Amino acid sequence: MTSRKRQASDSLLPVRSAKYQRTEENQGIWHRWRQLGTDAFTLGYETVRLGYLSLMKLGYTSDFDSFKSLINYQARLEILERHALSPSPSLTDLRVKQSSSGRSRRYSFSDDVDPDFLERALRKAKKSFELPPPKPFSPSHDRLRLSARHRDEAIEKRLRPKLPKVLPPDADTQVHALLCKKGVISKVARESVNDRDLSRLLPGQWLNDEIINFYGAMILTRSESSRDPTAKRRMLDVHYFSTFFWPKLKNEGYEQGRLAKWTKKIDIFSKDVILIPINHNNSHWTGAAINFRRKRIESYDSMNLDRHQVFKALRSYLDSEHRNKRKKPFDFTGWQNHNPEDTPQQENGYDCGVFTCQFLESLSKGEEGFYFSQRDMTYLRRRMIWEIGHAKFLDSP
Repeated sequence: MTSRKRQASDSLLPVRSAKYQRTEENQGIWHRWRQLGTDAFTLGYETVRLGYLSLMKLGYTSDFDSFKSLINYQARLEILERHALSPSPSLTDLRVKQSSSGRSRRYSFSDDVDPDFLERALRKAKKSFELPPPKPFSPSHDRLRLSARHRDEAIEKRLRPKLPKVLPPDADTQVHALLCKKGVISKVARESVNDRDLSRLLPGQWLNDEIINFYGAMILTRSESSRDPTAKRRMLDVHYFSTFFWPKLKNEGYEQGRLAKWTKKIDIFSKDVILIPINHNNSHWTGAAINFRRKRIESYDSMNLDRHQVFKALRSYLDSEHRNKRKKPFDFTGWQNHNPEDTPQQENGYDCGVFTCQFLESLSKGEEGFYFSQRDMTYLRRRMIWEIGHAKFLDSP
């Protein structure tokens, strides 16, 4: 069971009235954040400006407004992780419908940024830009059997062209026409998107469940079609879990969430890769995968946050699913948690959904590396509009 009847948007959110009690302790925390926001605006602007100029010299490519949105975004995600509270009412909810008119609102600093955080964030950002480039692959004694594959991948990476800056003129004209349409724009399998959903792919917008699930359905459809003997290109045999899977697993667990029914007609253990989009605290999208080919539980986060809970939850799911379907525990011998340091990172507070879609799309083709970065987001948003509008992937970059 990979898809279900979509509920109203508000019903997809955690029941905050049940989870967040207005206790004296919590009220104190919120009050402190608001107070620190004033101090951050007064004391932090010059720190952020100097940090931005410093990072520009080290390779940061986005503008100052994007950098400020990244700082705000990091602060809020850190607070949510640290205090395990429901999202602040001031934090834009990724699943709430937003108006598509104009660009996203810009502001100096959110209430969640304090001077201590600014120092930590800038040190972390500077450190990431100062890291040396990855060393050339040199197979160790226990990886000699993989040397041929790594050489092939290295050659493919060198030969693969960089993503273009813009779509071909005819495709870009079609994108403009798609954005002018009203109502339902496109359908694939059981998923559909309308004009409001598609507008989420305009610059500065957060993606919602509809866009990400539609893209996942396209990935799944392409994988199934590639098994046809007449297919031009062979894709991995993948399965895609919708965005509703993670909250079921995390909040209810395997039994209470009735996750066994999700795979009633599917044997996930016969697949190459299971793709899973994850929404953290209704504030950040990341990609995860259960990679049976590589014996890995994988997490890909464009904010490079600690995702140990993802590995723990997916290992628990694998074991429960194996016990349910195969009547014995899952054998984790040789399995690893995989969270690569060179995962592409966003440079603002709103592109996480686009990064997640591109992570999952690349994984579905068996690619070990990602060939996009923050500078490609404008192009990739336009390309995704074309792809979703036509319910198929653009053949060339």
